[in-house]
Amino acid sequence: MVDVTIHSLKALAVFKTLFEAGSASQAARMLGMTQSGVSRSLAQLEENLGLCLFHREKNRLIATPEAGELYDEVLRLMGNIEELRHSVLALKEFGVSRLRIAAVPGLSFGFVPRLVASLLREQPRLSVSLDMMASHEVQTAVESSHADIGFVTLPVAAHAIRIDPWFETEAVCLLPTSHSLARLPSIDVGDLRDQHLVVSNQPSVRANPLLELVAHHGVPIAAKTEANIGTIVSLVANGVGITVMNRITAEDQLPSGYRVAVRPFTPAMGFSFGLAYRDNWRQGRALTFIREQGRRLSRDYCQSDQPH
Repeated sequence: MVDVTIHSLKALAVFKTLFEAGSASQAARMLGMTQSGVSRSLAQLEENLGLCLFHREKNRLIATPEAGELYDEVLRLMGNIEELRHSVLALKEFGVSRLRIAAVPGLSFGFVPRLVASLLREQPRLSVSLDMMASHEVQTAVESSHADIGFVTLPVAAHAIRIDPWFETEAVCLLPTSHSLARLPSIDVGDLRDQHLVVSNQPSVRANPLLELVAHHGVPIAAKTEANIGTIVSLVANGVGITVMNRITAEDQLPSGYRVAVRPFTPAMGFSFGLAYRDNWRQGRALTFIREQGRRLSRDYCQSDQPH
């Protein structure tokens, strides 16, 4: 059985350079070693592995097929060692080396990516994975440790994990610029009478705040189109109908040039978001950064007059 020690790891590093250089003299110059030191390291490695790695022909070293396969393995090993080094540095500086995030769709199109970008500017050695899923799925992912931190839509009832209120934002109305209601400075729920609404897919009317609102106020609508939240703004831009959604989701999905008017909406519809995490993350530096940076970022959204 081959013993792997710190000395054999150094010998593998010498072998890698030797394989790439093709000669002991060139490898020695690259490594800052003597040529005899390189040759001695190679001989010890071959003895330890029980393999012939190079054939000697005059002043040249000809790599054997075994050397080629070992070189590939060494590249993988060196990559893992470098990844380990970055992980250790991230642990020292930020308390974690890998962060798994789960987020509701309403925050996943721009808000959370911007948050991740600021996080990586703060800690570039951090590895991050980001999954978009429904709020109840985010909760399950955090509870089962498949995610470290989750962004959920409130209210949420949870006992196994912590749910902290994070920030709130109000809804805005989006409608085609050619629509007759686009001339109004704001849209009231009564203005939705006999209009075609574009709403997110939900299991029931009571799960959709806009449909629940028009029903509560006795406002009849012409019809509705249900769609994935990622396509709603595009449907509005193409003249399908009118929608009401939280300001952050609207801004993240509304690129310049879209034929969509954005108006304040009454009565006010608030959307609340929270942070889900397990108790052992309560004092984590990553969670603290996300909590504070996310609040600052939400203020940037909410202070704008309308999405851009």
